[in-house]
Amino acid sequence: MTLRKFINLNEKKAAKNNKEESAVIILLSHVLKAETKDLFMKLDDEIAEADILKFDELFEKYLFENKPIQYLVGYTNFYGYDFKVNENVLIPRFETEELVENVLYRYDTYFKGKDVEVCDVATGSGCIAISLALEEKHMHVSASDISHEALEVAKENAKTLGANVEFFEGDMLEPLNGKYDILVSNPPYIPNQEEVMSLVKDNEPNIALFGGDDGLKFYRIILSGAKRILKDKALIAFEHGYDKKKEIEEIAHTYFPEAKVETLKDMEGKDRMTFVYVGDFNE
Repeated sequence: MTLRKFINLNEKKAAKNNKEESAVIILLSHVLKAETKDLFMKLDDEIAEADILKFDELFEKYLFENKPIQYLVGYTNFYGYDFKVNENVLIPRFETEELVENVLYRYDTYFKGKDVEVCDVATGSGCIAISLALEEKHMHVSASDISHEALEVAKENAKTLGANVEFFEGDMLEPLNGKYDILVSNPPYIPNQEEVMSLVKDNEPNIALFGGDDGLKFYRIILSGAKRILKDKALIAFEHGYDKKKEIEEIAHTYFPEAKVETLKDMEGKDRMTFVYVGDFNE
C-alpha cells in the first residue's frame, strides 16, 4: 500500500470516530522517523508491513482508548522544539506559543538587550521557560511547579534541548526567592465546574487544568504575592481564558494600582493574554 492510500484510509477512519485527522500525520511521522515534509515527498512509496503494524497499534489506542496522540508518541512540537510530554504534564497549546512570542517582543522593546531575570510560574513541561531561554541568551530563566513529576519532565526537556533553566519545586511563587524583571505564567484557568472534553479531562493532569470556582484562583495568588519577587520595573505576562479579560485587569489593578495593563488577542481574535507593566516603562 502506498503512503498516500494509507494516509487517506486512516484519515477517513479518524473522521468517522470524531478524532482529529491531523493525528494520522503526527503518528506516521513518529513511526517512520521522518519529518512531515519528507512524508509528502514520498506519497507514492510503499509502506512496510512492520510500520503498518506499529502504526495500527498506536492508532487503535488513539481511536478507541481516548489517548492523546502526543502522549502516544511521547512528545509535541512547541515553538520549533520537540518537548517530551506524558500524563504528568499539560500538552502545550498553540496559544501559549503566542505568549512566548509576545514576551520576546516586549523584551526587545523594553529591555533592549539587557540581561534580565525571568521566572515561569507553573511551568509544567517547561515549554515556556525553555523556549525563552533558548530564544534569548540575555534571559536568565527560573521556573517553578508544585508537581515533582512535572518538574522531572521539564528538567529532562531542558537537558535534551540544551537550555539553562533553574527549576524550583513548590506552590506558585512560594519557592522563588530572587528578584525578577519578567514573570510569566500560564496557570490552571479552567473553572472547576466547566465542561471539558473527555480526551483532556481523562488524560491530562487535573491539577494543571482547573483554577478554582471562577478559574481565577491562581491569578489572585500570583498577583497578590508578586511584589515580593519583582524588581521596581517589571513585566508580568499571563495566558488566560478568553472571557476573563475584565476580571484579570481588575485583579491586576487591585495589587498594582499604578500599573499599565494590556490585553492582547490571539490569532483567533480571542482575549487570551494580559501584560502588566510595573514601574516606569517610559524611561
